[in-house]
Amino acid sequence: MHRRPRRREGCMISSLSFAVGVYTSGTDRRRNLPACGRCRASLWRMETMKTRMTRPGAARGCGLRPRVGAGAGGRTAGRRAGVDGWREGVEIMALTPENTVVGFIGTGVMGKSMVRNLMKAGYRVVVYNRSREKAEELLQEGARWAESIPELAGQVQVAITIVGYPKDVEEVYLGERGLVLHANPGTYLIDMTTSTPSLAERIYQEAKARGLHALDAPVSGGDTGARNGTLTIMVGGDEEAFQAVQPILAAMGKNIIRQGGPGAGQHTKMCNQITIAANMIGVSEALAYAVKAGLDPFRVLQSIEAGAAGSWSLSNLGPRMLKGDFAPGFYVKHMIKDITIALEESRRIGLDTPGLALAKSLYEKLADQGGAEEGTQALYRLYE
Repeated sequence: MHRRPRRREGCMISSLSFAVGVYTSGTDRRRNLPACGRCRASLWRMETMKTRMTRPGAARGCGLRPRVGAGAGGRTAGRRAGVDGWREGVEIMALTPENTVVGFIGTGVMGKSMVRNLMKAGYRVVVYNRSREKAEELLQEGARWAESIPELAGQVQVAITIVGYPKDVEEVYLGERGLVLHANPGTYLIDMTTSTPSLAERIYQEAKARGLHALDAPVSGGDTGARNGTLTIMVGGDEEAFQAVQPILAAMGKNIIRQGGPGAGQHTKMCNQITIAANMIGVSEALAYAVKAGLDPFRVLQSIEAGAAGSWSLSNLGPRMLKGDFAPGFYVKHMIKDITIALEESRRIGLDTPGLALAKSLYEKLADQGGAEEGTQALYRLYE
């Protein structure tokens, strides 16, 4: 740890040529952001000026090599940076609770639990939702409220979103009051909504042009995984950005894999939804068969979930089906949205998916019967 003498003239930040990397011993009290432990200049200043970092002849200032904060398990999470606008050899900081404020947009069934896990991990969280009442519990637990997306964007180093539909994602990121226009340079943008791969690619390009780091990181595991912090997180985007946000993702999930460049996370989520869509039909029909055959369906579950038929949906949603518990962990209306995206992407790449088309027709039938706001396990009602 470096000692903190008074600010030196010729600091790398003051000369507008310092790359992102933080001595975690310092803090810019005006913005509650980390600062260089030797010269006291803030991360905000580092990030704001980073587009000038590669100017020929830029001054070296205090000359200290940035120290990368320790990530999970005390290991250094930084990696050599190789993205545009960063000097070769400078390391990317780990986004730890000590140096990071997280913004979170979308505090519904999934988002509320994800925010709680971020706060349990020690992160300061600023939240925004179209309806404040959905965030009230979190505010009472210590989260801070932002009145708008621009207000949130100005306070955070990481902005996470999990909203309803691709049109919502587009508005939150690319609208006139969206994150891309209002986030400070260097901010990490993580969309955890299930959306379209093409929109993820567009957000990445728009963000990169403004000095931002965008990742598409949809999740699987439902409300149970969100509560327990065990979500599967499928990530698309740059490796350097992925490594930097690892401590934050680890607060919300356990199975966290970068699948490739921008859009790869969303493509992987389509594979997940294609699997679930067909599997939910099988689970519903199997349990309906057990009931019609006069068996104890709960005892049947004990047998088949431990064998080759076992699946997350069978073990977690099967009991809810049998109990008539159709409260949403994942809405029917959102499953229809996801299946529609998967069908469109399948057609685009020339793949025929008849099982997926059948699942869509069944979920649409359920929605027409008033089940759009129920959980996906309500598919079982079609067989009762």
